[in-house]
Amino acid sequence: MLLLWIVVLVVGIAWLAHRRTAPLPALGVVAVYLLAMGIFSHAPGWLLTVFWVLWLAVFVPVVLPDLRRKHFTAPMFSWFQKVLPPMSETERDAIDAGTVWWDGELFSGRPDWDKLLAYPKVQLTEEEQAFIDGPTEELCAMVSDWEIGQAMDLPPEAWAHMKEHGFFALIIPKEFGGKGFSAYAHSQVAMKLAT
Repeated sequence: MLLLWIVVLVVGIAWLAHRRTAPLPALGVVAVYLLAMGIFSHAPGWLLTVFWVLWLAVFVPVVLPDLRRKHFTAPMFSWFQKVLPPMSETERDAIDAGTVWWDGELFSGRPDWDKLLAYPKVQLTEEEQAFIDGPTEELCAMVSDWEIGQAMDLPPEAWAHMKEHGFFALIIPKEFGGKGFSAYAHSQVAMKLAT
């Protein structure tokens, strides 16, 4: 019977953690359970003492955040600063590069799906759509999957067409002589050519 009390305690704590219950209510639930365990189970006094000491070890830092910061958080930070290598310039640039967009929501464990669905649908610009409807369609009409498979190469006129219309510079910015297309447009061109 004592084993059942302990299993329920462990499973209950795991469930509270999984539900991300706020610390004070969770500690209150555990305290009530430990009181009930002390009254109704035949748990030895030393075991109840161990459970109450563990409960206090969590309760005190939660209730006294200044104590936690001074005696736990600050020493841990200083220890990590000594152990970890200094941040490189590349790592600093990556951190300063921008936001995590919706990926941060996903990896939080509780993503807000409505936030994802609220993002506007990506649209092609007129120039990008014209490129897909024009040069990309023309390139598709020039090539045959069977002929490419037999020759193991594109026909020379297809290579010339791709060079002439800038297929190799789709994502290169315009100031460097490219098309400056978005990643979505690049994807649409690639999908069109693959079908």
